[in-house]
Amino acid sequence: MPETQPSLLLVDDDAVYRDRLAKAIAARGYEVRTAADAAEAVRLAEADSPELAVLDLRMPGESGLELLRRLKAIDPTTRVLMLTGYGSIATALEAVRLGAVHYLTKPADVDEILAAFDPEAPRAEAVDLETPSLARVEWEHLQRVLSDCEGNLSEAARRLGMHRRSLQRKADRRRPLR
Repeated sequence: MPETQPSLLLVDDDAVYRDRLAKAIAARGYEVRTAADAAEAVRLAEADSPELAVLDLRMPGESGLELLRRLKAIDPTTRVLMLTGYGSIATALEAVRLGAVHYLTKPADVDEILAAFDPEAPRAEAVDLETPSLARVEWEHLQRVLSDCEGNLSEAARRLGMHRRSLQRKADRRRPLR
């Protein structure tokens, strides 16, 4: 009798990314269930707890970190991977503290995601995570607010309480190394 692959719950609010990733993971023999938000994911996990879960960090409603807590409360043996387009050292550390086995930034391909569940692969806490510089934290925050405003520079400047040209100048800089 062939060995079956584990069940995997994929939670991401981006329908196109979620569907493509689910198909690619299923093609590798995994039983994949998908959810667009935390409420749907919790409902699926309560009905049949997955062995593995891939969670998007930023979603409407509950964040991936909040969902991580809830999934671990349902079944502490669920192995969780955090996946985000907004990677930061603070959220990576928080995810690992809450029990994530790894933390990857998008775009991550299927092989990277599945390798992150491998116990032989380096764990997120084994990565040398230095304290970010103030410039890097500021740049990441500006990029996040710009993304929240769908690239609307005027709206982002208003939310940040800064002049539009100042935001434009700071946001155009290349990502700080530290």
